[in-house]
Amino acid sequence: MDRRNFLKTAGSVAAVPQVYAAGSPAEAAAIDFRYAPLNTQTAYCLPDDHAKSLVGERGELRYGHSPRTRPLYYFTEVVEFGLLGMESNKLISQTLESPGTPIVRTRFERPEAYLDLIAFASNEPGEGRVDNVILEVRPKSARRLRAATQVRIQTAKELSMRSEGGATQIRIGTGGALFLATHAACRAGNDGRGLVLTFNTGVTSGEVPQRILFRLPQEGQDMEKIRAGLDAPDRLLESAREYWRNWSAFAGGVEWRMSGRYHEFLIACARNIQQAREMRDGKLTFQVGPTVYRGLWIVDGHFLLESARYLGYDREAQQGLETTWSQQDADGGIYAGAGRAHLKDTGIAIFTLVRQAELAQDWSYMRRMQPNILRAVRCLRNLRDKNLTANNACARYGLLPPGMGDGGLGGVREEFTNTLWVMAGLRAVADAASKQGIGGLEEAGALYTELRAAFEKAAREEMRAHPAGFTYLPMLMKSDPGWSAPDEWDRPRPQCGQWALSHAIYPGVLFDKADPIVRGHVALMQEATQEDVPAETGWIYHQGLWTYNAAFVAHMYLWAGLSDWARLTFHGFLNHASPTYVWREEQPLRGSLVSNYVGDMPHNWASAECVLYLRHVLALEDGTRLRLLEGIGDFETAASEPYTIANSPTRFGRIAMALEPEGRGKVWRLRFTRSRGPAPSHVTLPARLGKRLSFSQLSGASFQREGDRILVSPDAASWSAAYTLGA
Repeated sequence: MDRRNFLKTAGSVAAVPQVYAAGSPAEAAAIDFRYAPLNTQTAYCLPDDHAKSLVGERGELRYGHSPRTRPLYYFTEVVEFGLLGMESNKLISQTLESPGTPIVRTRFERPEAYLDLIAFASNEPGEGRVDNVILEVRPKSARRLRAATQVRIQTAKELSMRSEGGATQIRIGTGGALFLATHAACRAGNDGRGLVLTFNTGVTSGEVPQRILFRLPQEGQDMEKIRAGLDAPDRLLESAREYWRNWSAFAGGVEWRMSGRYHEFLIACARNIQQAREMRDGKLTFQVGPTVYRGLWIVDGHFLLESARYLGYDREAQQGLETTWSQQDADGGIYAGAGRAHLKDTGIAIFTLVRQAELAQDWSYMRRMQPNILRAVRCLRNLRDKNLTANNACARYGLLPPGMGDGGLGGVREEFTNTLWVMAGLRAVADAASKQGIGGLEEAGALYTELRAAFEKAAREEMRAHPAGFTYLPMLMKSDPGWSAPDEWDRPRPQCGQWALSHAIYPGVLFDKADPIVRGHVALMQEATQEDVPAETGWIYHQGLWTYNAAFVAHMYLWAGLSDWARLTFHGFLNHASPTYVWREEQPLRGSLVSNYVGDMPHNWASAECVLYLRHVLALEDGTRLRLLEGIGDFETAASEPYTIANSPTRFGRIAMALEPEGRGKVWRLRFTRSRGPAPSHVTLPARLGKRLSFSQLSGASFQREGDRILVSPDAASWSAAYTLGA
């Protein structure tokens, strides 16, 4: 496209319409973990580890959770560490050595001393996989103290103790099960809560702290395999550090640098995702978490696989995609951890297939999967058609049958979430098939058109008035008996289940920014905001929040051009992580007396959302448009640190960006390149980065200013732009 034609057509993209009722929010909070959950657990295992080793908020090791069959807090073995004395351990902190090094340090305080626990995983040659805890007692003063260490093992299994060669071994169960071994001599007893090991009193000083190494083999190894390591805690610890120093968050030529806490979370989340992965039945599975969600979920998996591509793990993402489609049933539907009532999973799997092909710039797998896609589309059509004669609201509108809404909408109900996600998948595959010349998928476009018309009619009738003075589309239809529960406390919250609408808005891009459905959703999320995030949107109806739902909403705000709201909400999301950079699925609001914790931890849909948002701050794909620097403002430039990303995949080919300060921060320069791929229809920049920096120059491409946007020629493969302080 030459400059004349570009300038002639550039006006087809107007500035983001100011159609949202609420003004700018308060300034986004510092990222300081101010809303961190008090009940936590952190994984310290290795990538793709079969042993999902966890340390709780008090330094205890948690083992033996049975996925989906036991309550949140159920573990077959819990190993706790402490000291004798009158006082109890006062928890001071729990941190990682670094965002990329999951060596977990827990510190307790006593009146006279500190108790430090260092938990880490090892896989030394000749030893195999072992969990390790170094316990240290350090006096607060210069004088020497004596301290007696205690370990409690809670388990229903039979325990046995023996000493051999100067080592104490506590075996839990039989047949090579997990056991604990140490060189320290001890005596054993039972306090009614488990076996208590009391170790001989030892001397501790500031120069030489009392120190005990505990080792817990994870592969059924016998004592001989791990005995040598009992004498070498420092060597083991340094070996673990060296392993993680050599690990990289990025692969495939992808390079990425953010500023401050953003970069810390980026590295930690990349690691979280790899720790949760696992080979299951010979297939690499991107799992959500280590306990209740240790398995495959289709919707969580979509975002996990997208984040893997963003991090450069293309081969692993392809394996994960094939794992997703291995879940296809004989009827053509695709179902996983959420069950068969989660009708949306089939549409999400289709959406994932298209997105992975876009990012790979390789449509060969989608071409091979054409028969499978067609079976999936026909499954969705059959579900819709069979329901048309039923006596329910979904049938009257011509939508998919009642199903599980999720995100607080349990059971089979008359709702919109399944239809919304299926519409996104159908439109994505129909558009892709048309552009790529993949025949035989015309049924996808036809079904999308039918569902879209039915949805539009239903949405007009189902819109509700909110007491705050706006209208919105609830995800649960008016016919649901929950709305008329006698006690208002038992009725659904308006914001419950809205997660799928957030996704339909972005990344589904099913609506225009000025659509009443979008305006209502924005207003509803703003109205529901507490602790800087939308509250009561999930399974905790009252005084609780779904932590990473905030990231869905932050993405929706970013797409809508509400960068201040996006930043506020994203920071709120980060501040609900623990200081070890992990999230619980749902947690109580501060001060709540009625809510509890829900779900897994670490919950790695949260980790994936963090990775995705940080990329989208720099480069956001909005349908056929590429929007750059949408999330960059005063906060992001305050530290005068560069933001760089290289070889990052988009549907338009791979891009590289470097946003760097010059002249003591008086000028910020963006350098952009895009490799071979389909050109976007428009490339846009904000005219301002926050309140301080204004666009001042662009070289290497033609451009035009339109309102608060700079429109850059989409055909230009390489160019640079400058923003100037106070201009």
